[in-house]
Amino acid sequence: MASSSQYRKQRQCEAPAEPHAKHEHGSAGASHSHTVIAALRAGTVIPAHPLALNSSRKIDERRQRALSRYYIAAGAGGLAVCVHTTQFAIHDPKVGLLRPVLELAANEMDVADKRRNVPLIRVAGICGATDQAVREAELARSLGYQFGLVSLAAFQGAATHELLQHCLSVARTIDLFGFYLQPAVGGIELPYEFWRGFCEIPNARAVKIATFDRYRTITVVRAVAESGRDDIALYTGNDDNIIADLVTPYDFLHDGRAVSRGIVGGLLGQWAVWTSTAVAQHHQCCALAKSGGPIPLEVLKLGTQLTNANSALFDAANNFRGCVPGIHEILHRQGLLEGTWCLDENETLSPGQSAKIDRVLEAYPHLTDDEFVQQHLHHWLD
Repeated sequence: MASSSQYRKQRQCEAPAEPHAKHEHGSAGASHSHTVIAALRAGTVIPAHPLALNSSRKIDERRQRALSRYYIAAGAGGLAVCVHTTQFAIHDPKVGLLRPVLELAANEMDVADKRRNVPLIRVAGICGATDQAVREAELARSLGYQFGLVSLAAFQGAATHELLQHCLSVARTIDLFGFYLQPAVGGIELPYEFWRGFCEIPNARAVKIATFDRYRTITVVRAVAESGRDDIALYTGNDDNIIADLVTPYDFLHDGRAVSRGIVGGLLGQWAVWTSTAVAQHHQCCALAKSGGPIPLEVLKLGTQLTNANSALFDAANNFRGCVPGIHEILHRQGLLEGTWCLDENETLSPGQSAKIDRVLEAYPHLTDDEFVQQHLHHWLD
């Protein structure tokens, strides 16, 4: 088994070069790499893009495009496609949807980028063992995606150096967006040593922390802070703690000096719904975090309300079994989706979940953006 020092030596020898200057799709991408990386570091709202299906569980291209248009119009700074909210089954070659779904979102981002000063951040989910992950990274890169969100769910029981070697292999093709997925939905334990090693990969650009766990969240932030990499952006994936993550400073003492980091944005399934409201919440939280002042009680109250709403959408009471259908339910009620169908016909709302969603909608109408959606829905569905 390779030692950590051997890994570091190999990483130095095999460090990926700067991203290629051109790609095969659209006008955005590596030619805008510095602008996009700056936007990523500044922090933004990145919805985890759902999959629009019809009653035959085939892709509904019209509504798939409408979702992308919704998120862009709502003010999102980027899209994450073929990730958990898009359903991990999309990565099965037998399903045959990976390229089409990536292409549909890329096309909409191409159109939007022609009207924007800052290109949209394009994140593609990367899954599977190394051979599959590299192929997916190559596909994403060819379609103009700048970052690969690397799931390590296929590496149950692997040693830390094996996980890092996998990430390094993917990094030769695409810039990395690290991903700590909670074990309850298929993630694996990723210790401090892994994240310190991840920070040694030169084109590791960001980390999505989706642990749903305070201890694990602090572990990631501490590893990044103590690595000295102040260019790696931290994004919350903790749908159960969004507001608190965005306004909380994380302070540590390392080698006798104080180091501090903050979470600057989110890549979230929760932000796949009520996105225009999420953008406003993100702006408010970022302003408060930058001010260094006290956090108003109303903002903390908003955080608990959003967590309460998320518990219904994500079906927390049933270990998140109805997470994706819960997101679909909101989008269906708004008219963006025709139904709540998933690729797996057994993936449906849990018993009583619809009533729980009714409850939080009645309790927290200010969290929704129904009026915004209704104003623009007919344009997005054109």
